[in-house]
Amino acid sequence: MELRQLSYFVTVAEELHFGRAAERLHIVQSAVSQQIRRLERELGGRAVRPLAPPGCGLTAAGGATAARGTGPCWRPPSGPGRPSPRRRASGSAPAPGSASTWGRVLAAFTRRAPDVPVELVSLPVSERLAQVAGGRLDAAFVRAVEPVPGVRVLPLWPDPLVAALPAAHPLAARPEIGVGDLAGLPLALTERRRNPALVDLVVGACHEAGFEPLPGPVNGSLQDTLATIGTRPLWTVVYASHARVLHTPRVAFVPFRAPGLALSTGLAVRASAPTPYLEDLLLACGDHEN
Repeated sequence: MELRQLSYFVTVAEELHFGRAAERLHIVQSAVSQQIRRLERELGGRAVRPLAPPGCGLTAAGGATAARGTGPCWRPPSGPGRPSPRRRASGSAPAPGSASTWGRVLAAFTRRAPDVPVELVSLPVSERLAQVAGGRLDAAFVRAVEPVPGVRVLPLWPDPLVAALPAAHPLAARPEIGVGDLAGLPLALTERRRNPALVDLVVGACHEAGFEPLPGPVNGSLQDTLATIGTRPLWTVVYASHARVLHTPRVAFVPFRAPGLALSTGLAVRASAPTPYLEDLLLACGDHEN
């Protein structure tokens, strides 16, 4: 994949409209469509589904692509005084909604280090961390991971969670809810081995609210879970950034009452001899909010 393809996909995912995405990118709509088709060919499936033209939504594959850890990595160029081109840094955008943050970080990094090419990789979190520890990757964006020998995680920003519940449920009409309001609904959450930080956070919040969550069905993907919630009285949690771009009419996404629930995104780097581009990358992570 190319950085341009990701940038176009980021914008389409935010706007859910090809025309508005083209306007933001200052290009013609056909160029946006062409890059999305190229990205889909490399992914091996549709990432964007058409609605009323030129509107669009994200397919399950489009959502899952980012959710399973697709993100950019930049390969420092070779040459006198440059690190070997085999060195690279990976990052993940866990959800399409995070793409707005992700796209701004990439744009800011490109401005600060224009001579460093960027490419995309897709790696499980454990492999990302292992490659950072071994020096095969320069850095990786991760969420709330357990400490790994040889890796230092630098905190960046919090990622708030929202409750996902049936759109027809009375709680869906509220502007915000407390965790305790969900005590009567089964919780459909991933297995702890898949995401211990998330499960511990949500279950711990239920215990603090004074109840043991009722176990709901465990599905293979978030899309399957949301499809089930659309037909049954269940709830789960979704990153707020992801919820903003999901097209699920039968599911409502309701913010938690402050202080709410959130996991933090961090930058994993090698504890010894971190990448020479670390300062530029950290500054870019700060720039994205401006």
